[in-house]
Order: sequence, then structure tokens, then C-alpha cells
Amino acid sequence: MRTYVPTKDSTEHHWLLVDAEGQTLGRLSTFVATRLLGKHRPTFSPSVDTGDFVVVINAAKVKLTGRKLERKIYRWHTGYPGGLRQVAAGKLLREKPRRVLELSIHGMLPKSRLGRALRTKLKVYAGPDHPHQAQKPQPVKITA
Repeated sequence: MRTYVPTKDSTEHHWLLVDAEGQTLGRLSTFVATRLLGKHRPTFSPSVDTGDFVVVINAAKVKLTGRKLERKIYRWHTGYPGGLRQVAAGKLLREKPRRVLELSIHGMLPKSRLGRALRTKLKVYAGPDHPHQAQKPQPVKITA
């Protein structure tokens, strides 16, 4: 008997619609990262893109537990001397709500060529409207 190895052409990619309203950031990110990677499928392979496209709406209404709004700090460096920048999660959620969810999900994806390709399959929107109606994304209920 031969071992089944999924290929790029043999995998069918679905479109999923996830509503982030009232969801906890970490649990939502874990769910979305699993779907992007394709780990929910029996044909999962770590070196092949077997995941789905995920559209996340209402990113501005995601919850952070405890005092993370004040204490969680996002840091990055511009590349210039003295270019360390930082912002609190609460401020980032107010100004760029998509970015909080994207950073959380991207941190759970592989840091490789495949991971960068998977990032393009994630579509995050701050409000309830999205331009992917033509793909007919299937609404998914997240149970924690």
C-alpha cells in the first residue's frame, strides 16, 4: 500500500467566514491559524498548503482578557539607530484593529515560504462588511 501525499492540485480550498465579535483574541487566533494551515483535515501535510481561505469580520470587537489592553506591548524596530517603537494593545486595537488580529495569527504560522503564502489567505476586516461575497464564504461558529 502506498502512502498518500497531498499535492497543491489535489487540495480543495474552501472560504470560511469568522465573526470575531465577542471572541477572545488567543482562542480566535488559534482557530483561524488551524484552518489556514489545514490541520483540521485528515490530509494535512506540514509542507503542503492544505488549508482554507479565512475571512474575519468585526476585528474591532475582539476581546482581550485581564489587563492586556494596558499591559500588552507590541514592539518593532524600524531599522534605524534608536528606532525601537512600541504601542499598547489598547491603542493599537483602537487605531488599527485589523493589525492586532493579524499579528496574533501570523505569530502562529510557520516562519518560512509556506507561512508567507498562508498569510495571503487571511482576510481581516474591522467592520461587518467584506468584499468577498462572490467567493460565498461559509459562516463558521467558534465554540471554545
